Amino acid sequence: MKTYGLIGYPLSQSFSQKYFSDKFETESIKARYLNFPIESINDFSELIKKHPYIAGLNATIPYKEQVMQYLDELSPDASEIKAVNVIKFDWTNKEKPRLIGHNSDVYGFTQSIKPLLKAHHTKALILGTGGAAKAVEYSLKKMNIAFKYVSRTAKDGILSYDDLTESIMEEYTLIINSTPLGMFPKVNGKPDIPYQFCNEKHLFYDLVYNPEVTQFLAEGKKNNAQIKNGLEMLHLQAAKAWDIWNE
Repeated sequence: MKTYGLIGYPLSQSFSQKYFSDKFETESIKARYLNFPIESINDFSELIKKHPYIAGLNATIPYKEQVMQYLDELSPDASEIKAVNVIKFDWTNKEKPRLIGHNSDVYGFTQSIKPLLKAHHTKALILGTGGAAKAVEYSLKKMNIAFKYVSRTAKDGILSYDDLTESIMEEYTLIINSTPLGMFPKVNGKPDIPYQFCNEKHLFYDLVYNPEVTQFLAEGKKNNAQIKNGLEMLHLQAAKAWDIWNE
């Protein structure tokens, strides 16, 4: 039986496992999807040895960047983004698979946000600087949307949350949360931005999907901003992952 799966840690919740398990049952596909909560990326090689029937993997926090050192090849998108969330296994050599890294987050994010963009959404703030943020950056570049990163600590080219003035918030009307803040079970967390300077011109996009309305999105809605969670993005990137594994 073909085995697909997800690496990450922790994996207390997994959209991917339910999505693919339902897909396999509905479409009568003889395959299974397992969660592999490895505590360290150093366990990756051993995981591959223990499961010689793996046909494809997804990668999530915190391994989207760390897993790249174990791959044989990167797709052009993954190479430029420097983050991987889909790993294709090429078993041409029966003794050792060739591992190819892809990034389907770009497709999922781009396709889900495009219908919401308005003429004034020309500048974005990306909250967070991890692997997911890099996919967002890549997508924004493709859509000709200017952006700035925001993190807890200011660095070269990166704003801190304390740097966000009223004028910056008025200028950057697209606010994208790529951090896990507010994700179940720690649902009370939220990025520390000055929400009071947001209004109906703002679009709040949260890559988190559980809960449906995070504290970040709730604050945006309170200030009349348009809001969108990451569930559609997940569906789109998962469908794209399946295409990559089977192309």
